[in-house]
Amino acid sequence: MLILENVISDRGSKYAVSGAPCASDAEARALLKELKREKKFARATHNSWALLLDREQIKNDDGEAGAGMVILRMLERAGLRGHLVIVTRWFGGKHLGGDRFRHVQEAVRLYLAEIGRDPAP
Repeated sequence: MLILENVISDRGSKYAVSGAPCASDAEARALLKELKREKKFARATHNSWALLLDREQIKNDDGEAGAGMVILRMLERAGLRGHLVIVTRWFGGKHLGGDRFRHVQEAVRLYLAEIGRDPAP
């Protein structure tokens, strides 16, 4: 699993983005469990994720309402199927409002660029 830590910091909140090839919901949950073996990811406020497969779209906000859909749309735009992307947030004490969605988008963009995918076709 590729993990990019400390990619964004805003008003105390910190973000990381992770991902790996993935073929099913069960595999996605196993990869998330693997990520959470690291205490800092287990203690994160949110581990939002999405997976775009040929016949289904799977997402999980993990309490960050709407974040899974943001990740899913980014995967659709990049045409990235069969790849789980997880955006992790550690809440810093101040609400970010709509900025939190921009941060999720930016984290996914950084991940896509890292794996050599065009983040915004």
